[in-house]
Amino acid sequence: MTIRLVLAEDNFLVREGVARMIAATDDMQVLASCEDLPSAIATIDELVPDVVLTDIRMPPTHNDEGVRVAKHCRDKHPQIGVLLLSQYAEPGYIKQLLTQGTEGRGYLLKERIGNLDDLTSAIHAVASGESAIDPKVVESLVRGRARAGDTGIERLSPREKEVLAAIAEGRTNAAIADQLVISQHAVEKHINSIFAKLGLSGDQHSHPRVRAALMYLAEGRY
Repeated sequence: MTIRLVLAEDNFLVREGVARMIAATDDMQVLASCEDLPSAIATIDELVPDVVLTDIRMPPTHNDEGVRVAKHCRDKHPQIGVLLLSQYAEPGYIKQLLTQGTEGRGYLLKERIGNLDDLTSAIHAVASGESAIDPKVVESLVRGRARAGDTGIERLSPREKEVLAAIAEGRTNAAIADQLVISQHAVEKHINSIFAKLGLSGDQHSHPRVRAALMYLAEGRY
């Protein structure tokens, strides 16, 4: 099945570069490209794509247009996946995104979009209703909590920190096990320990755990 996309990005070079990369794939198609929030909203409503790739900052305000696109899709077209593109790991935008839920949502640093595998993997994830958070974004959040003297983070073992980061990136238990070369049972034990130490709640086997991990890292609570 071909994944149909709308691309919202005001930088011409980035917009054209991403469009050409996607055109080189076998299962993706860019239906339209937009340069600002109003045209993005109108195009999404008209074409109802499978996925929207959107810069966080675009005209008219260059503030949080991408997050507003994601909210519009959540409200009007909940089946559409949204992948936010940003130059920086910004906790404030991540928190705004989390208020809408993590299903079908991704946050990818622009330095990653030059790698076709990174880009297409994130697109596939949000298209299927999963989460895709850039590992560097998660790493930045973990460092921020550690610098803030977070006692919860300090109580985690090095392996538990690795598992927490993988959860926040949206990885499944099986993917975490493969990445860390441990059994799925070991992953489950680490997750139980992490949730207990950080005082998190929620289903540990689906989307709520991703939101729990990200919310904790972004603001220290869930």
